[in-house]
Amino acid sequence: MRFPVLLIAIFLTLTTQAATVDTVEIYSNSMFRSVKTVVVRPASYDTEKNKRFPVLYLLHGAFGSYSNWIRRVPHIQELADQYHMMIVCPDGGYTSWYFDSPVDSTYRFETFVGTEVPQYIDQHYRTVNDRSGRAITGLSMGGQGSVFLAFRHAEQFSACGSMSGALHITPIRKKYDLDKRLGDTVRNKSYWTDWSALNVIEKYPKDSLSILIDCGTEDFVYPMNKAIHEKLAKLKIPHEYTERPGEHNWAYWANAIDYHVLYFRKHFDKLLK
Repeated sequence: MRFPVLLIAIFLTLTTQAATVDTVEIYSNSMFRSVKTVVVRPASYDTEKNKRFPVLYLLHGAFGSYSNWIRRVPHIQELADQYHMMIVCPDGGYTSWYFDSPVDSTYRFETFVGTEVPQYIDQHYRTVNDRSGRAITGLSMGGQGSVFLAFRHAEQFSACGSMSGALHITPIRKKYDLDKRLGDTVRNKSYWTDWSALNVIEKYPKDSLSILIDCGTEDFVYPMNKAIHEKLAKLKIPHEYTERPGEHNWAYWANAIDYHVLYFRKHFDKLLK
């Protein structure tokens, strides 16, 4: 009869050491509504009660939502456990592009993701409550968003990444609701140029950023990623750049996230010695 007892003990050990996934509603003062966010806590969060944890903010792409990552790539829970960090997946709107839209006041996702979400997470969880413990990355629209937010809010984030990022919005101005977020390309020309990640990087913040860019060579956004890599190099902005076979799909992102989490864990280790 000891064998079933042993199996139960092993099962309890495994289940008690798994990451915890919370879905919270964060009220946005800028948009006057609550927005859902997934919060992944590593198992060590519950066992090391005096420890504060760094946070990786992980953004979804266009037509996605807060639950994309946890549904499509559930092993982010294992990554949170392995690297002892929290992973936070905020909702970025159907096609917000993580902008505070100049033409639609109901879309203020730069403020929400760049300021309101970190404030909430720091207030409700044991986090490293400064930029040294925050990084941000994402896929496609979220890749654009993470670079955009990190460069414009370097007081919040010390590192950023992009997976298959749509890093130059002008060539896709007639797609993905960009015109609904930024309006007329002539009247609002400054937004179309200044808010594209390819141009945002020209205003490097006083606080340094660790930067990781990667993209599949068969991806339609590959030329944008190659261009931003070359521009970062020309501007002498330190960064990591990786290209490998892959398309604009979840198979690529499910693999890429492993490299991103490892990269940001190493980044946190340097700053949080």
